[in-house]
Amino acid sequence: MIRITVAGIGGFILVFIEAYIVLLLKSYQTIDFGGIGPFVSVWAMNFFLLFSIFTHIKLWNEEREKARGEVVREK
Repeated sequence: MIRITVAGIGGFILVFIEAYIVLLLKSYQTIDFGGIGPFVSVWAMNFFLLFSIFTHIKLWNEEREKARGEVVREK
């Protein structure tokens, strides 16, 4: 649940960071997303990117803790 919430908020923030980078690189004054549909599409891509990264980190952390537990038992 936390991963979903953080990915949703982070995806929304990433839309504006990406838009700001485009503004700087192309020397634009404004950006028109073309409506709510394209904006939601970009947000959804960012959401799934962050969600997959957070899921990978969670699984990696669980594996690491499992490995640490096995090393402690061996000693």
